[in-house]
Amino acid sequence: MRQKILVMVGVALALLLAALDQTIVATAIPKIVQDLNGLEHLSWVITAYLLASTIIVPIYGKLSDIYGRKYFIIAAVIVFLIGSALSGLSQNMTQLILFRGLQGLGGGAIFANAFTVIGDLFPPAERGKWQGIFGGVFGLASVVGPLLGGFITDNFTWRWVFYINIPIGILALIFIFFLMPHFQPDRQNRSIDFSGAAFLTTSLVTLLLGLVWGGSQFPWASVQIIGLFAAAIASILIFIFVESRAKEPILPLDLFKNRIFSVSSLAIFFVGIGMFGSIIYVPLFAQLVLGVTATNSGTILTPMMLSFVAASITVGQITARTGRYKWFGVFGMAVATVGIFLLSRMTPSSSRAILVINMVITGIGVGSTMPIFSLAVQNAFEHSKLGVVTASTQLFRSIGGTVGTAVLGSMLNSNLSAKIPQLAATPFAQAAKQFDPRFDISKMDANTLQAILTGPARAQIEAKLYSLPYPAQNMIIPEFTKFVDKTKIVFSDSLTPVFLIASIFMAAGFIVSFFLKEIPLRKTHDHGAVEAGEEIAVEEGTLAPSEEPLLFS
Repeated sequence: MRQKILVMVGVALALLLAALDQTIVATAIPKIVQDLNGLEHLSWVITAYLLASTIIVPIYGKLSDIYGRKYFIIAAVIVFLIGSALSGLSQNMTQLILFRGLQGLGGGAIFANAFTVIGDLFPPAERGKWQGIFGGVFGLASVVGPLLGGFITDNFTWRWVFYINIPIGILALIFIFFLMPHFQPDRQNRSIDFSGAAFLTTSLVTLLLGLVWGGSQFPWASVQIIGLFAAAIASILIFIFVESRAKEPILPLDLFKNRIFSVSSLAIFFVGIGMFGSIIYVPLFAQLVLGVTATNSGTILTPMMLSFVAASITVGQITARTGRYKWFGVFGMAVATVGIFLLSRMTPSSSRAILVINMVITGIGVGSTMPIFSLAVQNAFEHSKLGVVTASTQLFRSIGGTVGTAVLGSMLNSNLSAKIPQLAATPFAQAAKQFDPRFDISKMDANTLQAILTGPARAQIEAKLYSLPYPAQNMIIPEFTKFVDKTKIVFSDSLTPVFLIASIFMAAGFIVSFFLKEIPLRKTHDHGAVEAGEEIAVEEGTLAPSEEPLLFS
């Protein structure tokens, strides 16, 4: 048992590395896009990471089933660290997006294997508490990440939010290399479905490009967007055809015959949308609408993440003791839906206390779902399919986060484009463009407005205004204050519909979760009498006694 715990420490460090990156970057994003002049590309900083991790998850899951987990986790951490170093060196948005994609390849591989290792080491009845602890790792990253990201951004440079991954990654590598045993599966008659991976990648890339560019780069009814969606549909159909005939499909279609897998995958997809929607856009709302610094926006997220950690660990422990899991999933979905909906009701006049309350509600809801659906799926299949089923559920979480980020980011860009012209009628904009070209509405974009609300540009404007003759100051400074307030309203009116859409997706997940079947949690790795999809009442004394996994026998 001691060796198992030490292995789990190493894997948890690797998981912390990947999870920390998402939250530490979220707080720094407003400063990053300001420095690199790319607010309109904000969603791609996240989408590139999620897209790459989504593509790699099923491939790594299958590879680790064939060749073992240890060296693939080590390789994943190394790729992640290289991507982190290059992201910190980025000189423009294009470089940052590309290097974030490289990070995503490593991060997705870490996620694919981390939760599978739990299944290697522990039987289903014991996995709940470890799933909860790993969910707590996400929560810990979500607490430390925003605070650390905000502190680094305000006191050093945003580049260090990437460089800080390096010492954590090295520590994780040491633990995994020296402590984790190499489990050698049977490779006989095993193969990799590269054709399926290629068409899955093509379908996801074209779909996401259509969602991100639609309404911003090109009209929704344009040839470009329609062509991208047509290519996505064609690729998905070909992917299904290829998978139905592949010897070792990257996403076995037979898995969907299992009701637990189908329901869990769909629920996880919706959780991915809601979780990333709240984590990415809350710091933006806090900084641009409520006017807090990067450090304080990280502090505002702390209550949400503490509630996330508490809920995830508590639900995991209760599930391990009782064997019950379905209603925790339903409860989590319901609470998360309410929390994200409340975020959509906020305005520039909302207090920070209201934001904190809404965040806590959201954290409790999302945290409660974290241990449930992966545990349910792992319990519904025999151990030989552990890697592919775990990777497949992580695939749907990543797709949810990726599609959600693309859709919500596209909505934000579209909303801002439609509302920025409203500022043209303000007296300050009319007067100011005579002495500062940045206030020419025909040339103003979201990056300009962001700078006015948060960056050095605001201080420069104020210095200019105070250099004017005294009578002119009395006239124009109050108008500048009104202009800033109007700009906050524009951002608020553009951001809150994003939360509303995220809450609708989460509500869909709430409905789906009612269809999850609950079967007894096995106390051994043997699938035994509890077959996938079979509904059996969980009664005390009906489960087999705990046995040690073969990995350490």
